[in-house]
Formats: sequence, structure tokens, C-alpha cells
Amino acid sequence: METGTLEDGAERADGEPVWTGLPPGLLRMRRLLLVVWLGTITIGIAVLLGWLAGPPWAAFALLPLGLLLWGWPMLGRNWRSWRYAERADDLLISRGVFWREETVVPYGRMQLVEVTSGPVERHFNLASVQLHTAAAATDACIPGLDPAEAERLRDHLTQLGEARSAGL
Repeated sequence: METGTLEDGAERADGEPVWTGLPPGLLRMRRLLLVVWLGTITIGIAVLLGWLAGPPWAAFALLPLGLLLWGWPMLGRNWRSWRYAERADDLLISRGVFWREETVVPYGRMQLVEVTSGPVERHFNLASVQLHTAAAATDACIPGLDPAEAERLRDHLTQLGEARSAGL
């Protein structure tokens, strides 16, 4: 997976698009949320079961920790599966570990490109780019980008969308 700023319509010599992966801040944020939520659930279950049913039953609090051990590497695999590529006529977004999904968004079909960043994303200095098209089925999102990259991508996609739609 290649990263970095792409030129408009960048492709390799063999015709394959140049893919850009997501920054590692998204993985850190998701893993921290996993630890916070499952840690809180583990403590809550341990206290509740220990108080209501006795200390031996509090061992069931280890089940959320099992989810944590399973979820940690799964979040890494999911993060590595996300990538996007800017081609001459469209934007490709690829994601998925078990079920691979690739979305093609033609520039001329884009109606709205917005950058969003919730409180947790802002804390981790991340933003998401949401693409809206005429067909709701092709709406797409690229999560966890650096805010400067998200704004650059929004401006670039908006410019390309305006240029492509003017020819319709």
C-alpha cells in the first residue's frame, strides 16, 4: 500500500491506480475506544456479579477481555484494508477484510463533498470526507484522515466534480 500525496489521475505504468492508506491515528483512536469501552464493561460486570452472585461469578467479567484480545488485531486488519485512489475520472475507495468492497465514485456524479470531525476525531486530529452522489447507493466515506488532507481532498474533488458536471 502506497501513501502520500497523489497527482490528479496518478496511475502506475501497469495501469493500476496508486492507493493511499489511512493514517495510523485512526487505528490508535479505534483501539483506545475499544480498551475504554471493554475495560469499563469488564469492571462493571466484575463489580455487579461479585456483589450480586459472589466472587466466583465475577470471573465472567473476563469475557469482555477476550473480546478485547480478539478485537485488537481485527481493528489493525480493518485499518490496513481501507485505502483510496484518485484516478482521472473517478475516486476509488476500497475496504473490507472478509468481504472486500470497492466503491467507484465518478467525479461528475458528486453532488456534495463534506469534511466532518466529531469530538473524539478532533482530539486525535482526524477528519472524515463524506461524498454524496445522485444515487444514495454510491455515497461513500473516507474516515480518519489528517484534517489538512481531508480539506485538500474535499477541495480537489469539488473542483473535479464541477469540471466534470459542466460537460453534462
